[in-house]
Amino acid sequence: MTLDVQVFKGKLKPTWCPGCGDFGLLNALYQAFARLDLDPDRMVVVSGIGCSSRLPGFISSYGVHSLHGRALPIAQGVKLANPKLEVIVVGGDGDAFAIGGGHFPHACRRNIDLTYVVMDNRIYGLTKGQVAPTSDLNFHTVSSPYGNLETPISPIDFALSVGATFVARGFSGKLDQLTDLLVEAIKHRGFSFVDVLSPCVTFNKVNTFKYFQERVIPLPEGYQANRRHQALELVENEEDKIHLGILYREERPTYQDLLDKLDASITKASPQELVLAQK
Repeated sequence: MTLDVQVFKGKLKPTWCPGCGDFGLLNALYQAFARLDLDPDRMVVVSGIGCSSRLPGFISSYGVHSLHGRALPIAQGVKLANPKLEVIVVGGDGDAFAIGGGHFPHACRRNIDLTYVVMDNRIYGLTKGQVAPTSDLNFHTVSSPYGNLETPISPIDFALSVGATFVARGFSGKLDQLTDLLVEAIKHRGFSFVDVLSPCVTFNKVNTFKYFQERVIPLPEGYQANRRHQALELVENEEDKIHLGILYREERPTYQDLLDKLDASITKASPQELVLAQK
């Protein structure tokens, strides 16, 4: 039985600017949760700081509105403390790849079984429009009046290069496809990363809904999402087009799987074997 999306709507109403792309992502999450028949009492949504990080308050589940850039270590602790929980992490591109950039590669390579959804608007929205790690080169903002001098981070390249086992890109202007991607990300056993193009309608007048609608395209016909080098090559050569969909997916033991295996081996070991293992 598919649950009604109303089950997942929190008591707080979204406070984003009218037209913000994050509304689309929130609705896609509601629909994905309902389609998967998730139990709100067995879910935890963790965020950092930023416009997008207000999201846990809009969902009827357990939630943690944590510190700037620290959503991932907190979420990993939650998942390791209670592996039965469905853990969803949300944040913006600044929260994820600036102050939180040091945590991202380690969560990917550990293959912690959680889903990380980044609302990528290529700007700092909450603090009124400063340049962000994903802002385009020469992009003009209040903090870069003469143009951004820093080469932008490619979230997809980053995730692929540090070992994420599920990497996808969606667009908040394509709700049905984004819902499908979120369903697959949550179902995946391991670290799932979804980069969501989510326009800031107030402070980013360049990377708008129209901008993305003119550039987003589906993955090439016959594309196979099990080849990391192919995904990297595809993203590296996108130029003025942006591919949406699951770019990479692989199955490998999660961190919890390895912990369980280690625990079992320790339990079976004799005292003498344990002493030898410590030397």
